[in-house]
Amino acid sequence: MKSTIRVLFIGDVIGKKGRGLVSAILPDLRKEKRIDLVIANGENTAGGFGITKKTANELLSGGIDIITGGNHIFAKKEVYEIIDEYPIIRPANYPPDVPGQGYIIKKGVCVISLCGRTFMEPLDCPFRRADSIINEVSEKTKVIIIDIHAEATSEKVAMGWYLDGRVSGLIGTHTHIPTADARLLPKGTAYITDVGMVGARDSVIGMKKATILKKFLTQIPERFETAKKDGIFCAVILEIDIDTGHSLSIVPIQIEEDNRTVKE
Repeated sequence: MKSTIRVLFIGDVIGKKGRGLVSAILPDLRKEKRIDLVIANGENTAGGFGITKKTANELLSGGIDIITGGNHIFAKKEVYEIIDEYPIIRPANYPPDVPGQGYIIKKGVCVISLCGRTFMEPLDCPFRRADSIINEVSEKTKVIIIDIHAEATSEKVAMGWYLDGRVSGLIGTHTHIPTADARLLPKGTAYITDVGMVGARDSVIGMKKATILKKFLTQIPERFETAKKDGIFCAVILEIDIDTGHSLSIVPIQIEEDNRTVKE
């Protein structure tokens, strides 16, 4: 009987470019790396903000099993039509009456979405919400992965130390820039502050450079548009002991679109 599970966690998928990269890269990568479960942050798949039925279906048909959200999860009204039916999770620390679910258990893995509060919306405490969900699911599975969608690196790092040994992986999203701190924490939690994004690297976090630069220089509101050149696919692979819930490894992956270079 298999004693470990291999999970691929894909960073924020940005717009049409990101969706295309998932479709082109994920099927072969899943086979090559013997991946059992694929998770991706999909809250930016529809034009860079929000998710729709169409973009969710593209991710799911491309091989993604669970889609996590963040502060843009409700940016498109269409999400209300699918959020209770699709394997999409919105941050669990939204108030209790908000549509959708904050975690999903699939293939023996509990995946939780949480939003940070520093420099972001004042949601419920993600630390205490993590505690309550871990208590809820601990009898069902020991394999727990959290997408911590947060702005402040300090908040993500603090969450890692707080949950070390109680979750299998704490994977940071939201800032779209991969960090160089993937590691196993002392008690067995795989950690990275930000896994990065899937989208155009020739951009400012997935958006067209000229528009973002104009906004910075003038402070006049601009309509952001997703960029389309020089694709990059960022993810991490976790290998997790099913019996203990502790991670055995975390390996960052970056795949460049033009030559399909894989950096591990």
